Amino acid sequence: MKGSPIVGITPAVLKWARESANVSIFDVADILKKPVDVIQGWESGKNTPTYSQLEKLAYDVYKRPLAIFFMPSAPDEPKPTAEFRSLPDTDLKHLSRQTTLLIRKARAFQMALVELYGERNPVAAPIWKRIQVNNQSELHQLARQIREVLSVSVENIAQRPDDDAALKIWRRAIEAQGIHIFKDSFKQKELSGFCLRHPEFPVILINNSTTRTRQIFSLLHELAHLLCNRSGISRFDNQGIEELPKTDRDIEKFCNALAAEILVPSEYFDLSTLGFDPIHAKDEDFVKLADRFHVSRSVILRRFVDRGLVSMSFYLDKDREWTEQIKATRDGGGGSYYNTKGVYLSEQFLREVVSRYSRRMISKAEASDLIGEKSRNFDRFEDMVLRGFAA
Repeated sequence: MKGSPIVGITPAVLKWARESANVSIFDVADILKKPVDVIQGWESGKNTPTYSQLEKLAYDVYKRPLAIFFMPSAPDEPKPTAEFRSLPDTDLKHLSRQTTLLIRKARAFQMALVELYGERNPVAAPIWKRIQVNNQSELHQLARQIREVLSVSVENIAQRPDDDAALKIWRRAIEAQGIHIFKDSFKQKELSGFCLRHPEFPVILINNSTTRTRQIFSLLHELAHLLCNRSGISRFDNQGIEELPKTDRDIEKFCNALAAEILVPSEYFDLSTLGFDPIHAKDEDFVKLADRFHVSRSVILRRFVDRGLVSMSFYLDKDREWTEQIKATRDGGGGSYYNTKGVYLSEQFLREVVSRYSRRMISKAEASDLIGEKSRNFDRFEDMVLRGFAA
């Protein structure tokens, strides 16, 4: 019964989930509209929440899978300062609560993938086992190899009607190679996304609060991190890179350069035929050039930085200017909750969950828990998959 207290919850895990989310007992009591002593009672084992209360704690407050609260003890999780080496420690120590919860949400998806598939990725030879790189790898050849493994060509991307279609091509190609990709809206707008390495189930989570072209670059940048066998969390700008230790700094610059080379290959960026003056070019000139590759103007300008034709300060000034333009013109209207959540979830992951539920291999409660949704919402996600949703 949903209104009855649940048996089997581990009180210590309830407390751990709250503390690891940087939430006080008073905050939880306020969110649930319950007295503080009720929450304290749950964490001491004197009483337990109902199923609906546990759902709200898991999905809305702590961003954890429901099953974790029935574990005998709390899992051992790495701290961001230990796991991510792509940002300075000062930035990592000031990650917002929402960003911290998104990282934990991504880990929960990794746990769900292990639960779904066991110990082995369903892709026989995933991309990170076929291509292993370091910051000494030759960019031109490596980028070509990655495009070949993904079966994505520059010509194919150029034929897409818009940036959204190009993003779908890249996202589906990478997922087909064993990396599950999720999206969410970041409140820390300066962050472009992050990735979590794993021997079988690495995941990428990119910031959906920005343009499709920025998301494409972020996706390829995080792919580069995973091919270097590193977890990473990244900013849109280069702030903080020079503060990193040399090894980490070199890898971060390498990931930026590799993403740019994958998207805008050097052989397609022949300056002798472009006839393009980046210093005096108008914004619309950058737009026309960027549209050829379905990338942002900033990615194109960055290629000129790589060639030594414009300074980094010039690049950063233009990038800030263009970012402000995007903010000023962005449509603030929202879409369907379910369509948005469907886009946020890995397409491969959601299809597998729905498939297993349809074959009665898992219950609706188990399927809902895997995708981090309440049971009453699951039918809408099932319907989206059966109708062939656009991820």
